[in-house]
Amino acid sequence: MIYDASIRYRLLKDRLFKISLGVLSCILLMPLLFILYYIFINGITAFSFDFFLELPKPVGEAGGGISNAIVGTLLLIAVASTISIPFGVLIGLYLSENKTGKLPDITRLCIDTLQGIPSIVMGIIAYTWIVIPLGSFSLFSGAFALSLMMIPLISKSTEETLNLIPDALKEAAYALGAPYHTTLLRVIIPSGKSGLCSGILLGVARVSGETAPLLFTAFGNPFMSVDLFKSVNSLPLLIFNYATSPYQDWQNLAWGASLLLVLFVLSLSLIAKVVSKR
Repeated sequence: MIYDASIRYRLLKDRLFKISLGVLSCILLMPLLFILYYIFINGITAFSFDFFLELPKPVGEAGGGISNAIVGTLLLIAVASTISIPFGVLIGLYLSENKTGKLPDITRLCIDTLQGIPSIVMGIIAYTWIVIPLGSFSLFSGAFALSLMMIPLISKSTEETLNLIPDALKEAAYALGAPYHTTLLRVIIPSGKSGLCSGILLGVARVSGETAPLLFTAFGNPFMSVDLFKSVNSLPLLIFNYATSPYQDWQNLAWGASLLLVLFVLSLSLIAKVVSKR
């Protein structure tokens, strides 16, 4: 009888603990759900064909959209990914192949330090290195600042993914006579492609909503611009400028842009989860 009572008591404690975890998880999710609901309610009314296809119009004129900000955001992400993905993957590959040594340790320290630097500092660095020498704000300077934020994320995820690949695959490739570079390019990297893709997608999602570095670099542009060396608008910049304005039309566009940006980041996160599970 004492033994049965002890088992029932332990099962009761286990069940209460699981219930408390579920309740606390729901409480933690409630603020996020309220924020998403509030953004959806205020932003969905701004969605229309003009919202996606038209340029912003002056205050007081009906209609207008944010097509320049959408194109600018995609261009910034594309250029930043072009810069950061090769560097991030190569750094992660080097660190996974060299787990000990002075240079790998210094590299890991630099990556960890770079990952902890605030985004506004990245914007100041890009402003000093690119904007001042070129004499103007530009898409390239904004993409460079975003790439500095993406490199540590991609390199860390690449290193952690490749460390999970068994050494037997590499040994089998060597046994078949494959050279070192062929083993890395044809065996190691393809084996971890799902982890690499998920890391890249999370890196893109991380920088998609950054505003601070773009204030010093891309700066914003009310017109459509695809020039690499001219200022360009983006969704975070448009939200920052329009949300703080006193005009209701601009505030409505800011809510719509906020919803679009949230949906974009959420989609990338879900795709990354699906890819990582494959």
